[in-house]
Amino acid sequence: ALANLLPKLKANKRVPVMIVQHMPPLFTQHLANRLSSLTGTPVHEAHDQQTLQPGEFYIAPGGFHMEVARKGDTLQAHLTQDPPLHSCRPAADILFRSAAAVTGPATLAVVLTGMGRDGLAGCQEITTAGGQVLVQDELTSVVWGMPGHVARAGLAQAVLPIDELGDEVLR
Repeated sequence: ALANLLPKLKANKRVPVMIVQHMPPLFTQHLANRLSSLTGTPVHEAHDQQTLQPGEFYIAPGGFHMEVARKGDTLQAHLTQDPPLHSCRPAADILFRSAAAVTGPATLAVVLTGMGRDGLAGCQEITTAGGQVLVQDELTSVVWGMPGHVARAGLAQAVLPIDELGDEVLR
């Protein structure tokens, strides 16, 4: 799903994109390298206190939760090894909650195929803060757990096939 979505987002030069993928340590760096070659855009395995650049992608390293933090006029990645949430570290809820608190109505969350309910509570906070949520549809998802929970809770502004999500994100 990421290999399909990210090449379409390389036209985005306004905001950084933060990614949580439920993967163990070492695998996330390989994923970042693969996605960089596919997109032609820098995809970084984030490090703590890294300044987030508009138009670039940041993946939470396996074994670390990733949050967004504000330092002056810049946004930074903040990494922690707090306990797993939903048996996951990194967890989407951790990132989404921090984004809701830091960027509020300017937050856009996209929930792609995945197992479990990680992301549901964070999407609730994003919508409460005035942000928006998009989810991948059931037909194009390998597993409709994460996006399905968000869609059934009525938190998604749109439920779209993976091929249409990129254009909607850019809009």
